[in-house]
Amino acid sequence: MLFENYALNAVALKNRIVMPPMTRSRAGAGDVATDMMAEYYAQRASAGLIISEGTQISQQGQGYAWTPGIYTESQIAGWKKVTDAVHQAGGKIFAQLWHVGRVSHTTLQPGHAAPVSSSAIQAEGVKVFVDVKGCGPESGVGEMLQHTMPRALTAEEIPAIVNDYAQAARNAIAAGFDGIELHGANGYLINQFIDSQANLRDDQYGGALQNRLRFMKEVVTAVSNAIGKERVGIRLAPLTTLMGSRDDTPEATYLAAASVLNDLGIAYIHIAEADWEDAPVMPAAFKEALRLIFRGTLIYSGKYTRARAEEALQNDWADLIGFGRPFIANPDLPYRLQHDLPLNQPVKEQFFGGGKAGYIDYPPAK
Repeated sequence: MLFENYALNAVALKNRIVMPPMTRSRAGAGDVATDMMAEYYAQRASAGLIISEGTQISQQGQGYAWTPGIYTESQIAGWKKVTDAVHQAGGKIFAQLWHVGRVSHTTLQPGHAAPVSSSAIQAEGVKVFVDVKGCGPESGVGEMLQHTMPRALTAEEIPAIVNDYAQAARNAIAAGFDGIELHGANGYLINQFIDSQANLRDDQYGGALQNRLRFMKEVVTAVSNAIGKERVGIRLAPLTTLMGSRDDTPEATYLAAASVLNDLGIAYIHIAEADWEDAPVMPAAFKEALRLIFRGTLIYSGKYTRARAEEALQNDWADLIGFGRPFIANPDLPYRLQHDLPLNQPVKEQFFGGGKAGYIDYPPAK
């Protein structure tokens, strides 16, 4: 099943293998996608679907050095080179739209302001990658610093951020993307509204579960109205505790989120399963409940092998499977999986920042 065609609404995928979002911190001046990034993504166009690295919807939405944006004309033009290269190589690509919320540092924020979040809570030990010396992405030299204490957004400020998401979605389509994925996982802004321990608000965006889901619903609605719900997906991480975001009742919370998203009729939910050592395992019953509630496409990512992927597809838990880090070192990953070929191992020290090494120099098998 993994190597069969799949119709993601009007987007025809040549297999069920997804390259999920992976931050590589190699954007150029002005946080613009570069020719090297176009080559990187085009090399991996044999995936059924590529989802771009997290792409900030505004300067306020940036949390790490050298990540690309999609809110200026030059950024749109940079991404157009990427999408053109992917399409010329026969691939399909969605843009992941990203606002990190509190997971940022004053040096990255407009006017060195404090980052924003659902609530004024600092996640201890959560660090961000900052170019404190101004060396630029090719140096690969930065520092990991504790994220800055955020301030809580006022209710009056929220519509402007919702509009930033909608405009970023329009920009993504103008840049040639086939659709967009909202980053609602891994402790970033949408997640900071959803999870009970990150959201201490007492207004219409906090407290009761439906209130905590309100920001997500407003963003999804605005983006769907901007580009069409059939081109919209969202990434969620029910059991992860990345970036200090935790929920007291994750299964109830995320099944309720899935119900809201089903009613909105978007294309897919992309589940990021916890993938660290001794991580909580997502129970089969949870996956089956998600399938019953959400009638669109379901994507799962998180330490998948070919065998685990086939199991998920055969059990109807998933329609598409994301393979993350293996794509870093194996640009021809679908071919290697299909032919049971050995995989190159990625060089972790070259994940973030730098030049061609560890980025576009991994050899294909054929």
